[in-house]
Amino acid sequence: MPVRPTAAPLFLATLLTATALTACGSGSGSDPDTVKISFKQSTDNSIRVMDTYLGQMKKEFEKANPGKKVELVPIKAPDSEYYTKLQQMLRSPKTAPDLVYEDTFLINSDITSGYLKPLDSYLDKWPDWGQFIDTAKSAAKAQDGKTYGVPDGTDTRGLWFDKAIFKKAGLPSDWQPKTWDDVLSAARAIKAKVPGVTPLNVYTGKPAGEAATMQGFEMLLYGTGDGTTDPLYDTASKKWIAGSQGFKDALTFVETVYKEKLGLDVADALDPNIQTRIRGELLPQGKLGINLDGSWLPQDWLKGSGHEWPEWSQKLGLASMPTQHGQARGKVSMSGGWTWSIPAKAANPDLAFKFIETMQTKANAQKWYIANSGIAVRKDVAADPAYVQAQPGIKFFTDLVASTHYRPAYPAYPKVSTAIQEAMEGVTTGDSSVDKAASGYDEELKTATDNQVIKK
Repeated sequence: MPVRPTAAPLFLATLLTATALTACGSGSGSDPDTVKISFKQSTDNSIRVMDTYLGQMKKEFEKANPGKKVELVPIKAPDSEYYTKLQQMLRSPKTAPDLVYEDTFLINSDITSGYLKPLDSYLDKWPDWGQFIDTAKSAAKAQDGKTYGVPDGTDTRGLWFDKAIFKKAGLPSDWQPKTWDDVLSAARAIKAKVPGVTPLNVYTGKPAGEAATMQGFEMLLYGTGDGTTDPLYDTASKKWIAGSQGFKDALTFVETVYKEKLGLDVADALDPNIQTRIRGELLPQGKLGINLDGSWLPQDWLKGSGHEWPEWSQKLGLASMPTQHGQARGKVSMSGGWTWSIPAKAANPDLAFKFIETMQTKANAQKWYIANSGIAVRKDVAADPAYVQAQPGIKFFTDLVASTHYRPAYPAYPKVSTAIQEAMEGVTTGDSSVDKAASGYDEELKTATDNQVIKK
């Protein structure tokens, strides 16, 4: 899925293919005793949460399975580039790893493309599968009824705010906005009274990829209307929704943030590495008032992360994202997550699933949830007091599961997401009015979904 326009698409494809071939050497079939595992590595060299965890699992697996080896194949790239590189690797048995880390937003697209192997024959014999919550299981289930991934956690989203900046702006330390206007009013107060900081971050545009769609736009869109129906996809007609007032209202919020200079400078907002900068620089350095973001942020601040910030829970407050006018549930969250999947062209699928079983024991799953500030998808872990009390913020974000929404898990979704990012980018840069951006989205939506569109 492209993230940024390029003058040389053929060169990019060649480069990505070369990267994939280099990453996987002579192909995963070269050694039947070695399981090759590809994962997303942080673009921040000091963030080694996933690397450290997988290194521990590698040692445990190799000790328990004499003669077997684990080869870790990191892909170091922003989210959207990771997806592209991963898909390049999955296309050939020469480059396909044995196990891959899949974002749930893309998994159905990869399933439809034939890149992934159904796991039902393994799951039917695995007692631990019964511990996984149904919503998490459904994230990796395709329209054919088969399951193509094992989730390693979920996530929720809300508002992070800097208490010191709020104090200077005359805002309360226990801030809990009730409407979108409350959020904008707080950002305006920060702009007026606390110079030198960014009042509000809302991810936007194609360089931010799915972060713009999910942390940004959908946290707004799903707060419009009465909260009882999906504002993106109409399940009754099985069509995608175009031309809604809620869509325009969400775009208007984004436009307001950037037009009033309540957000980042546009060049910074459209930096592909902006998520890394938010977590690693702006929040810890006290340069950002409010951040609309996910539950996983503290993983970058834990001991050994390279950005240790043990006092973050004293410095930052947490608030739910409100609905547009305070209607319906009163708060909004979006949930997604990642799964471990076995490529259709993997040479060692049995060994790959055995590695999944190692990662997903109760003890190892709990280690991972805590290490990456994830939300548990195993019932036995969620009920463990040691998990609930492991980190500040876990209870807050776990409680948001009751108010959360999941993206429409259909193959067209990645293209729909890209169309949303383009609309956001238009109003962020000022190149498009809200009406023009919404109209452009409607046209893109028809193309992305083979004209499976309904107006509401």
